[in-house]
Amino acid sequence: MATDVISAPAFNLPAGPSGNPIISVEYEVFGQVQATGFPKHAKDHAESLGLGGWVKNTKQGTIAGRLEGPKDKLGYMIHWLGNEGSPGCKIEKLELRNWEFTVVQCFRNFSVRF
Repeated sequence: MATDVISAPAFNLPAGPSGNPIISVEYEVFGQVQATGFPKHAKDHAESLGLGGWVKNTKQGTIAGRLEGPKDKLGYMIHWLGNEGSPGCKIEKLELRNWEFTVVQCFRNFSVRF
């Protein structure tokens, strides 16, 4: 399990074990990201990729959550979180931390938490 903080968009997904294991990672998006529908758009995008996890607004004005899924799909979502986001948002940075590799996906769905 890696605990390094990686800032996107200049990130590389950890290699992990061979094959395409399930990867779980915590994320936090900084910038003008609240009051833009970010959690709803993140949920829609994650579900379209078949990822599990959750997203929420924080008291600090950021968006935080956890992603879980195959490495190839996770890369698309991480790119979206760090570069695109919801309409009208202004992303300053994306932090990724607490990487874990597993063979079983714990989160079957993607949810918005309050």
